Amino acid sequence: MNHPRAVELSSVTKHYAHGVTALDDVTIGFGPGTFTAVMGPSGSGKSTLLQCAAGLDRPSSGRVVVDGRDLAQLGDRKLTLLRRDRIGFVFQSFNLLPSLTAEQNVGLPLRLAGRRAGKELVRQSLAAVGMAERARHRPAELSGGQQQRVAIARALITRPAVLFADEPTGALDANTSRDVLRLMRTLVDGQAQTIVMVTHDPVAASYADRVVFLADGRVYGELHDPTAELVGTRMLQLEASC
Repeated sequence: MNHPRAVELSSVTKHYAHGVTALDDVTIGFGPGTFTAVMGPSGSGKSTLLQCAAGLDRPSSGRVVVDGRDLAQLGDRKLTLLRRDRIGFVFQSFNLLPSLTAEQNVGLPLRLAGRRAGKELVRQSLAAVGMAERARHRPAELSGGQQQRVAIARALITRPAVLFADEPTGALDANTSRDVLRLMRTLVDGQAQTIVMVTHDPVAASYADRVVFLADGRVYGELHDPTAELVGTRMLQLEASC
């Protein structure tokens, strides 16, 4: 039985001013319960791919389908609701509100949606990322890795169809990065969470099921069951050819 893709991009092109083409006829899909890393040289279109796939930016042409919904068919309000309810985001900067506790930060998306942020659901989300004991702590009382765990719990509170992560370990040291990446791997394996992660780090990419390589706004191949060494070698080849 074929399961629909969590995210599907078909012939997506994105032009910016001054003749810049950030994405050039990109077709790619991300299946449910998979972990994909997106890599490429600086300016290859990684962030634009993520922004178009997540409905943060509209492509110049082509089609983006998330959780079975064609984003081009959605007006601004419906697109906002889809992003709020079915898409999770994690960034390099944790973006936690400093005046709120961990549990208040995690419950914030539900409150903003006008839904009751039930304490049990918030506690479950914190427990899923190993932060149940720090529920009452504010961001300043947490390490960088702990703050990123809280940010992941916040992104997952609505049970999104897909979690987009843009350099989620970019501000963390190597040991903390591994902890966060292991957590993301566990979410995929244990909860069938779909994750699409932009990264420049071959070690981070090695935690994914698949690595997609971009250059000049186009897909330049994939690597399945990656190792850090294989990813690093492919990146060197890609950078040399660009």
